[in-house]
Amino acid sequence: MNVDKVELIFRSQLGAGRVLGFNAERSFMMKRIGWLAGILMVAVLGLGLATAQENSPAGSAHLVATSNPDTASSGTSATAPKLQPRETRYRICAGDSFDVSFELSPEFNQTVTVQPDGFVTLKSVGDVKVLDQSVPQLTQTLREAYGKILNDPLIVVVLKDFQKPFFIADGQVSHPGKYDMRGNVTLAEAIAVAGGFTEAAKHSQVRLYRRVDDQWMFAKVFNLKAMEKKGDLHEDPLLHPGDMLFVPKNSFSKIKPFIPYTGLSAGAMMAQP
Repeated sequence: MNVDKVELIFRSQLGAGRVLGFNAERSFMMKRIGWLAGILMVAVLGLGLATAQENSPAGSAHLVATSNPDTASSGTSATAPKLQPRETRYRICAGDSFDVSFELSPEFNQTVTVQPDGFVTLKSVGDVKVLDQSVPQLTQTLREAYGKILNDPLIVVVLKDFQKPFFIADGQVSHPGKYDMRGNVTLAEAIAVAGGFTEAAKHSQVRLYRRVDDQWMFAKVFNLKAMEKKGDLHEDPLLHPGDMLFVPKNSFSKIKPFIPYTGLSAGAMMAQP
């Protein structure tokens, strides 16, 4: 009888051990399933966010940063400048030349040319940097420079040779290039000056780039196809000096190289030996 009891107790303990082992294994499997489910949810959320960003409609206007390793690392949203009205006064560029006249001291009259580094060499004063200054700013700079040797000099600056206003047409236009601006020129007129659209042009996605400062450029997309279809050019923008327009390719032109060519006529086929 004692042997039977011992055997019964042994079997019960063995069963309890199996149950405990099964429960531990089940708990471990549940934890693994929980980890895998969490990882899967994170992956799905990340994929959904990336897809939403790719498919979100782009605004008609945005700022594009030029390549600058020093400023690119600091967040673009924090450093993006506000759009300001463009300064309409002409600014001195390298290669420009101008006359400097002294009303009371004509012996200092001279014609100078801006060097590639932005400096000019002046009589009795030496080198002075004048790059990117308007004519009023240039006049004040020269007055300060000659104020060291003259008492309140009266100076008149007259531009003699300077960079003419221009725009750049690029992409799917018949004659891409740089064109002088003579008077007011709109976007549609600029495309006409460049020879018009090519057959591969995407009329509805014409991009206009305008520089805001040294690091940022303003970009806007115009649907000239809709403007021309409605016959309403009130939204046709005026170009500013230095603007660049770009006409991208349409969808058909991108897949055209992969379409088999079947342009041979039946007569041509029959003429072959």
